[in-house]
Amino acid sequence: MITALLILHALVAVALIGAITHQAIGAFRQPAPASSFMGRFAAVPGAGYTQAIILLFLASFILGDLVYPQYRLDVRTALEDLNLRAANGIFEIKEHFAAIGVFMLPAYWFYWRRPLAPEYANPRKYLTAILCFIAWWNFFVGHILNNIKGFGQ
Repeated sequence: MITALLILHALVAVALIGAITHQAIGAFRQPAPASSFMGRFAAVPGAGYTQAIILLFLASFILGDLVYPQYRLDVRTALEDLNLRAANGIFEIKEHFAAIGVFMLPAYWFYWRRPLAPEYANPRKYLTAILCFIAWWNFFVGHILNNIKGFGQ
């Protein structure tokens, strides 16, 4: 059961990374013809991703909470036995970033709601960039720690 939750958590994280990265690149894009691959990638209307990003972020957070007790018992104790303090430290940062991201979601929703106010372009960019960083950081840290110990071993 816990392995299925971990796989689902990873799949939701991948979907979140795709959506938030797409929106972040679009938010920072200067209006120009979409003639290149990156131009077409960034030309999508970012506001259409807002609800999905909020739901994916919350789903990833909740699934992470469900997997956490098993991590605490198996992986973290093994990391402590191996004296890998840095690995435990980056996971602590991951936890804090996830909580910060969840508390940023109401402001993120406010600035991305339609119709998009032009005077809120900068808050949209920076909130999206911060959430994008959090999503990528948490994804990499989770996979690195899983690769150090291996889940279910």
